[in-house]
Amino acid sequence: MALPPEFHDIAKRVNNWGRWGEADEIGTLNLITDGVVRSAAATVRTGRRVPLALPLQQDGVQTGLIPGRVNPLHTMIAVNLEIFGSGTVATSDDAVTMALQAATHWDGLTHVSHSGKIYNGRPAGSVTAHGRAAFSGIEKARHIVSRGVLLDVARAHATDSRWPAALTGGHAVTPEDLEAAEELAGTAVRSGDIVLVRTGQMRKYLAGDKQGYAFPSPGLSIRCPEWFHARDAAAVANDTLTFEIFPPEIDDLWLPVHALDLVEMGMLQGQNWNLEELSEACADEGRYEFLLSAMPEPFVGGTGTPVAPVAIL
Repeated sequence: MALPPEFHDIAKRVNNWGRWGEADEIGTLNLITDGVVRSAAATVRTGRRVPLALPLQQDGVQTGLIPGRVNPLHTMIAVNLEIFGSGTVATSDDAVTMALQAATHWDGLTHVSHSGKIYNGRPAGSVTAHGRAAFSGIEKARHIVSRGVLLDVARAHATDSRWPAALTGGHAVTPEDLEAAEELAGTAVRSGDIVLVRTGQMRKYLAGDKQGYAFPSPGLSIRCPEWFHARDAAAVANDTLTFEIFPPEIDDLWLPVHALDLVEMGMLQGQNWNLEELSEACADEGRYEFLLSAMPEPFVGGTGTPVAPVAIL
């Protein structure tokens, strides 16, 4: 089924192709300037560090719904091996087989395509089995450090602020939800920010309900890309498996937010981020901005990457 006119109308309004030149391969990460990073560093007051990544383990978040997206398989390939002879120093080594988008990760700009194109108007065929992503491989996103802003939509929806509720599975996060979370945060999203949207869905996975975490899931509405585009957000991540609402809010329109964010805007998006401890930390300190380090693993030609983000308050 062809993408509907509604999708193409939004795509025209958020399109960033050529904004940073025809050779650009990093999209909205261009908005993270030296000045933005200096301002981000000024948000550090206590030095409190909050990790946001899930453990990399075989019993991870992937359910088998997406072919080939395997949870990490960790194998020991050497155990106390005295490679230089008996009585010498021994080494232990291990190896991992995993999908790059298996756990807490960034989706690269080549992760999806639509209408035969990837970001900046390049052909989708530039991603090949043996050559990988010829353009906008995840290694091009060399440094992702900026001001992070937690938009705790679940807490903003809670009737009792002491108990940050989780959104229901059928909840499409709207721009109005984001603005309510901005009001709670006491700060506005600005150019170069990395926005973290908390739905509370991660609680299901942490409680052992992997299937319930995956489906149905709250997530971003097709209306959200315009909101992020208007504010010049550098990247967005949330605490769900699919990032956008799943099943989709528009029948038979699958992954439209992915296509708008990655292909049209050139904006990285992150999934499976554990925002529960951060939610508590921000509420404790009464502020929702922080220095965020979310460096990608530089897999050459990769369409995504595992990431171990840290918020520093």
